[in-house]
Formats: sequence, structure tokens, C-alpha cells
Amino acid sequence: MTVPAAVPAAAGHSLRTPVAWGAVVGVLQAASPLVFFWLDTATVLALGLTLIAAIYIGFAVADGRRHVLVVETTVAAAFTVVAAAAVPGTPWLVVAGLAAHGLKDLWQHHSRFVTGTRWWPPFCATVDWVAAALLALLLATGGPVAL
Repeated sequence: MTVPAAVPAAAGHSLRTPVAWGAVVGVLQAASPLVFFWLDTATVLALGLTLIAAIYIGFAVADGRRHVLVVETTVAAAFTVVAAAAVPGTPWLVVAGLAAHGLKDLWQHHSRFVTGTRWWPPFCATVDWVAAALLALLLATGGPVAL
């Protein structure tokens, strides 16, 4: 199976919409501890990081190539370990995990390693980086979602 070439933006596939929605979801991701107020903040954020990382397992299954499934499962497991370490450790690990996952999304967008994810990587990278930036700001200032 061959990997499709990148589709030029001029072909009508603007990144504006996935990036805009990614910013909205990133804000919601950063605010998610407010919804699950009965849980520890670090736990909620760690669960969010594992969910974000695991989505690519579904894309890998849809892709159908064994090596893609192995790589994406391994990457999701690594982010799960980072998230688990953040719960008893420092919530800065969640910030680092989100930022790192955004870099993984950027790589995915440019490499097209997993097929059929045309708009997802820019969306997910934006979610990751917006959430990481907001959480870093809240951690640094002791804001309302103090961790």
C-alpha cells in the first residue's frame, strides 16, 4: 500500500478549520478538570493525555499496516507511562507530554505515516499545544485549575 502524497492547500484543503476547532478543543482539554471536579486535577489531565495518544491506535487499525499499528501502539504506551508518572509526580509531565504529542502530530502531518488522517494531525497538534500552553500558564501562575 502506498502512502498518498500531500494535498496542496490550494486544492481546497485548508487547515484553517481543523486548527480553529483544535484551539477550541484545546481550551476544553485544559478546562476538563473543572468538569470532573471530584477527581484530582492531575488524574483528569493524565487521562486526557492517554486518550489523545490512543486515538492514533484507531487510525493505525484503519490504516491496516502491521508496522504502523506496532509503532502507534508503542507511542501511545509511552504517553500513558508519562501520564501515569504525572499523577503522583509533577503535572509538568502532562504539559511536556502534550507538547511532545503535538510534535508527534506535526511529524505525522508531514510524513503521512498513518494513512487517512489528512486533517487530524493539524487539529490534534493544535489541541495539544493550546492545552499545554494554558496548563503551563496555570501551573506557573497558580491559576484556577491549580495543579
